[in-house]
Formats: sequence, structure tokens, C-alpha cells
Amino acid sequence: MDAERAGGGRETPARRRGQGELEAQVLSVLGEASEPVTAAWVLERLGAGLSYSTVITILTRLHAKQAVTRTGRGRPVLWEPVANEAGLAALRMRSLLDKQSDRDAVLSSFVSVLSSHDEDLLRSLLAESGPDDTGAPSDRPER
Repeated sequence: MDAERAGGGRETPARRRGQGELEAQVLSVLGEASEPVTAAWVLERLGAGLSYSTVITILTRLHAKQAVTRTGRGRPVLWEPVANEAGLAALRMRSLLDKQSDRDAVLSSFVSVLSSHDEDLLRSLLAESGPDDTGAPSDRPER
């Protein structure tokens, strides 16, 4: 029994990927393409014992998150990135924020845990972006 616990001749199970790790890998592979590509192309470059259906599932999830576009009416469907890893993280953050009833509290809590460097960077980015032109409601007074 101790041999079984220690792995005595048994294969070590594959490491489980962290949440979003496979999505990030798929986006990275798509980013290498010079044009829209098929899921089979993505699978070939990912390798790692993945199945075609897993790649399709990840691409479909990324499409639902608006991180990739899908073209083609029939077969083959072609995939192209809209967002890179940073863009995907931003989409996740926005999605989480959209699910909250008290956006002010969430944003306030977020800002309160930023390092001073990140806070300065955020201030700079907000200043560069200018007035809110996203069409989203804003409580900021017009200047």
C-alpha cells in the first residue's frame, strides 16, 4: 500500500491547469497567427494531450467573453483573437464588476488594495482616457 501512495510504478497524474490558464494559452497561440485559423491549427500548436473538443470548448468560451471572433458560415470555422491575456483579464474584471449591485463599493475596495505604484498608474491611465465615452452611465460631473 505504501508503494501505491508513493506512486510505485504508477503514472503521475497530469498537473491540473489553473483557472483561465488554458484560455491564456489558447489566446497566446492565436496571437502567433498572422490570419484567422482553425481549431485544428490551435490544437496542433498547443499539443499537451488536449482533445479537439476541449479546444473547441475553450474557443467557444473565449467567444462568449468576446475575447475571440469566429468567422465562416460553414466549415471550417476560423478563429481570431480580439484580446490578449491582459485584455482577457480586463474582460473578466469587467464581467465581475457588472454582476455586482454596489459598483461603488467594489471599485472603492479594489482601489484601496492597490499598491501606490498601481494607484499612480491607474490615475495616469484615467487621465489619458479623458471623458467617459463608453455610453455607460457616469456619476462624474461634466467638465
